[in-house]
Amino acid sequence: MTRTILALVVLAGGAAGRADEPLQAGFGEADITPLVGGDKPVYMAGFGHDRKATGVHDRLKARVVVLKHGQTKIALACVDLVGFFLPNVEHVRAGLSGFDYVLVSSTHTHEGPDSLGLWGPTALQSGVDADYIRTVEKHIIQAVRDADAASQPVAARIGSVKAPELLHDSREPYVLHDELVALEFRTLKDDKPAGVVVQWNCHPETLGSANTEISADFVGYTVNALQEGRHCPVVYLNGAVGGMMSSLGLEVKSADGKVLKDGTLEKTERYGRLLAEAADRALNDARPVRLTPLEARRRPVFLPLANKIYMLARRLGVFEREAYLWSGDPYRAEPAGPKEGDKPLAVRTEVGYLRLGELEIAVIPGEIYPELVLDRVQDPPDAGADFPEAAVEPAVYKQMKGPHRMIVGLGNDEIGYVIPKRQWDEKPPYCYGRKRPQYGEVNSLGPDTAPLLCKAFEDLVEGKKD
Repeated sequence: MTRTILALVVLAGGAAGRADEPLQAGFGEADITPLVGGDKPVYMAGFGHDRKATGVHDRLKARVVVLKHGQTKIALACVDLVGFFLPNVEHVRAGLSGFDYVLVSSTHTHEGPDSLGLWGPTALQSGVDADYIRTVEKHIIQAVRDADAASQPVAARIGSVKAPELLHDSREPYVLHDELVALEFRTLKDDKPAGVVVQWNCHPETLGSANTEISADFVGYTVNALQEGRHCPVVYLNGAVGGMMSSLGLEVKSADGKVLKDGTLEKTERYGRLLAEAADRALNDARPVRLTPLEARRRPVFLPLANKIYMLARRLGVFEREAYLWSGDPYRAEPAGPKEGDKPLAVRTEVGYLRLGELEIAVIPGEIYPELVLDRVQDPPDAGADFPEAAVEPAVYKQMKGPHRMIVGLGNDEIGYVIPKRQWDEKPPYCYGRKRPQYGEVNSLGPDTAPLLCKAFEDLVEGKKD
């Protein structure tokens, strides 16, 4: 039976804790490395088709921090995968009780297994192992429970640092989101390290398309270096990686000044350690921060599916995603039936907003361009843009007024690139005098994704219900 789905603001939060009640934090971790060399091939994600894994270079992890204050409890998880769809996140949430909010994001490593369906043996075949995805869901649930059980009273400190030397933008206009944010938790009992959270904005793809060994890419090296140096668990969160924020094409030198090549373990390890050093600088200059009370909001959003490749892939079962009938309203839609025909379709995703005392966190379900976060959408637009009259979207960071802010990309979903509409460029003449279009649009739901998503986040922060 077809039903109408009302997308309302969801306020997540239990009874508020007393002002003098301490914050509690706990960390957990689980191994989610797929079995390579077994009965099933492991198709690797992020580049081309039929890239089968031949081994495991380093283990993939699900890393979790649980925060509690009073009766309010939230979990922030991140997995070493290219992405994790919202329905899988909802399976994780269904397996956990007593939580007001559960976030599952992805590091977006291009050296892990296909977790979305887009990188199978051919363009018409999925690379997803459904049994593996179910196992990942179970491991995330266990890691959250472990983090919850390990929680203890803590004090928090926050620091940030600019690191433009660690980012390459491969698409004009060149806009870097080069701020690294780091949180440190220390036990109230004896002032010992309890855990660290690091948020950075870069594609983990340093090993390149020729690599066939499973790896967390630079993220693994960064986390390991920080854990060894700080003697505590570390959770890595990805941010605004669209546009494209990458380590490929970036000049990285060894300790003795040698330029390291893309697609090598040497560059990947060096980049990861340099990022850990940047995080150390942020943590060394960190200042106390109040992270209570805890408040979390999330809002379902329907976005039109205009990408013809995605539409074909869904119909062929290359990736499994329930479709809805697009009516023009991002907050209301009806499920599409088996005889959808040529009717315009939409996908259901969600945006999130966390206010942890003095820290505000935007949760965005995809690879958002830094321009949309930092209020740097090109103005005036290039003459070659497909939609030069499109309004500038409400910037994510302009919605957050507190002293500290952070963004989590690929948060609770992976919907592809979120591109400013007036920078959309599929049709000739192309922007900046180019003879061919730049990369991006081929992996986006469509040109209306950014306007609708950014407006939904603005509505969520302001508490609008419709």
